[in-house]
Amino acid sequence: MSQNRITKAARGRDCMVRIPGICNGNPETVVLAHYRLAGTCGTGYKPNDLQGAWACDGCHSAIDGRSKTDFTQDELRLMHAEGCFRTLDTLVREGLVKL
Repeated sequence: MSQNRITKAARGRDCMVRIPGICNGNPETVVLAHYRLAGTCGTGYKPNDLQGAWACDGCHSAIDGRSKTDFTQDELRLMHAEGCFRTLDTLVREGLVKL
């Protein structure tokens, strides 16, 4: 699958999820992490790229459940959602997404 301008824009960016004690602060590991929400994704398909946050490997692993944290699932989902809003705000300000 080829990357579009939103997923490509994640390269070299700051992490927008920013989980305390988990975020590694390394822009070289940042990718677009899709927010899973009922009705917008399912088995075999991801949500659209506007429903994603630029996340470092540490934050991405935590929100996807690949690594253990002391945060609840609800706390992780909130931090991911806030990251989605930060990412979308940046995309709009930089003109990659037009309203």
